[in-house]
Amino acid sequence: MKQLADTFWNIRGVFRVVGINIGTHMSVVRRGNGRFVIIDGCDLDDAQRQQLMALTGNGEKVDAVVHVHPFHTMYVEAMHALFPAAALYGTARHREKAPALPWSQTPVETWGDDHPLADLLNLSVPEGVDFVCADERVHVASVLVRHRQSGIVHVDDTFNVMAASGTLGKILPQSSLRMHPMLSRALTQSAGAADAYAGWARWLASAWSKTSIVCAAHSAVRELPAGGFKKEVEDALAKVADVLDRHRKRFG
Repeated sequence: MKQLADTFWNIRGVFRVVGINIGTHMSVVRRGNGRFVIIDGCDLDDAQRQQLMALTGNGEKVDAVVHVHPFHTMYVEAMHALFPAAALYGTARHREKAPALPWSQTPVETWGDDHPLADLLNLSVPEGVDFVCADERVHVASVLVRHRQSGIVHVDDTFNVMAASGTLGKILPQSSLRMHPMLSRALTQSAGAADAYAGWARWLASAWSKTSIVCAAHSAVRELPAGGFKKEVEDALAKVADVLDRHRKRFG
């Protein structure tokens, strides 16, 4: 559990695919009144659990838990068990996978600017892509979260940071921000989808340009210099120009 700002913590978890730890994460944000909001969930080891419970008054100071990636569903029930009194928010797919849980409000991906956590978080959903793809191996879309006070972004899959694990990760440099490698399979099969995605990315690069840190689910925490977020998102968009051009040629 690493404190990245006065009111923001990120917890890196283990998540294995065919025996390889690709990692996952969750974040903890403290409100001005001293209470907390949890973003996502992961498998906590004993030390992480103790730190989290100590920080949040044994969980009694947690106002809400919000799950923002439709395919990150494995730890939803565990997070609710830890914080049963907290308001529980999630996407439509979270609700489908755990229908017995006491979900609050509407699905997170449908929230507007006046959403229940608007005092604390900016949210953004990528345009031009299917939020839940028919091919469930494609995890491009998510609800991106930016903590207003610290300028830290919490993102699951939509942006990647390539980083080696273990000891090598301490030696080899991280990559810059990258778009999800399966973007071509997530773009909606309709005219204008490529332009909608590119427009969204450019808007995000500008609107969230003061972002100082990006916490990416399956890779790393990336610290950025002033102006770094805008540059890296625009560079990431340039790297998928061929993907977007192919989509335009096929669908318009």
